Amino acid sequence: MVLYCFKWNVHPDKVEAYMAWAGSAIQRTLAAGGVTELRAYRPASGPFQVVITYEFADMVDWAAWQDKADVQAVISEAHTVATDITTELWGPSPVVPQPIRPGG
Repeated sequence: MVLYCFKWNVHPDKVEAYMAWAGSAIQRTLAAGGVTELRAYRPASGPFQVVITYEFADMVDWAAWQDKADVQAVISEAHTVATDITTELWGPSPVVPQPIRPGG
C-alpha cells in the first residue's frame, strides 16, 4: 500500500472558486485510474485546513497516476485556489506491511 497525502489551505479570497473547483478536481484525479481509496479530512488542529489522502496498491500505480496529464493539471490548478500546498508520499512499513484491525 502507498499513501499520498496532499495538504493545503484554501486561499481566503478564493473560497467560492475553491468550492467550485474541488468536486471536479476530485473526479478527475479518480478518473486517472490506480486509486484504491480517497479520503478527505479537515484537521482538528494544525497548520492545514484540508488534507486529502489517496491510496494506491503500490508505487507503480502511484507513479502511473502521478504521470497523468489530468492529475498534473489538478495539482497546477490547486496553486490558484490554495496556499501552503505540501505533499507526502508514504510507502509500506517493514514492521507492519499489511493493515492490522482490532479484533481481526
